[in-house]
Amino acid sequence: MKRILLTALFLTAILALFSQQKNPAVRLPEDKYHKKFFEDFKRPVLKHFQARTAGKPDFVVRSGVPSSTEKRTKVLLLKIDPEGRAGAGRGPEVSSRYLTHFGTYAARIKIPDVRNVQPDVGAVVGYFTYHYDSVPGLSEIDFEWLVADPEIIYVGTWTGLRGDLRRVGRTINLAKGIIYNTSYRERLSGIRRPLTGEQNQPDTIQAVEGYDASSRFYTYGFDWYPERIRWWMIHPATADTVVLWNYHGSLEGIPQNHTRYLMNFWHTSDWPVETNPRSVEKPLHPYETEIDWMSYKPFIKP
Repeated sequence: MKRILLTALFLTAILALFSQQKNPAVRLPEDKYHKKFFEDFKRPVLKHFQARTAGKPDFVVRSGVPSSTEKRTKVLLLKIDPEGRAGAGRGPEVSSRYLTHFGTYAARIKIPDVRNVQPDVGAVVGYFTYHYDSVPGLSEIDFEWLVADPEIIYVGTWTGLRGDLRRVGRTINLAKGIIYNTSYRERLSGIRRPLTGEQNQPDTIQAVEGYDASSRFYTYGFDWYPERIRWWMIHPATADTVVLWNYHGSLEGIPQNHTRYLMNFWHTSDWPVETNPRSVEKPLHPYETEIDWMSYKPFIKP
């Protein structure tokens, strides 16, 4: 009898874990913080993240899936629903179970290669933090790739209150070594201005030969401190740290409140990539983004 009871309890726990991963209505705790972690997605059950989906059951997040391009690598798979609605948060997504704050975030990611299949697709891969509090407002730091041009990386932050959000951001063509813009803008007023001086460092960037976010896995990350944020990538040939943007010199645009740690993949109908104004088409196929691992290390004041 005791053995039967223990078996039943074990099965109940396993079912609860899977239910949490598939049920977008499960509420995440608002008073717990993550310690240092590294999640390699080798197993079907997520440890530090919870899956959220807004599409059909076949287009959910799956962990422990063999990579389609790299042998002996198991990944977190985000598959987009061609019938899904446009908008951030309306595609497959994982969010940290607990809160995070200042620290170092890193991930090894490969976005889908769609250029020969649907060059004008409007789809975004997001690697970011996000949380909204009514008093301090939004806390978001992001990497984004519009898959129609995998040579381009968007990095930046969103802060402020709903209806009056502020963005500091940079758009980079890493394959060509071009910084298209580094700017500050306000959504409500429409104000937009270029950032200069300490807020625009480095002010040039060297090309990473052959960079194509859809051709292979790359390691990306950002260091978030109270007074600065540094976005970076590991060079695939030299293993050096390539600094994409070291934003400092002003607290404007640097989130101060806690957040959550996320990855997602979604359809955009109104944000074309820098090099292709037509790239807002609805995805025609269930494109897949692969994530090898994600890590977080909290910042500890000396």
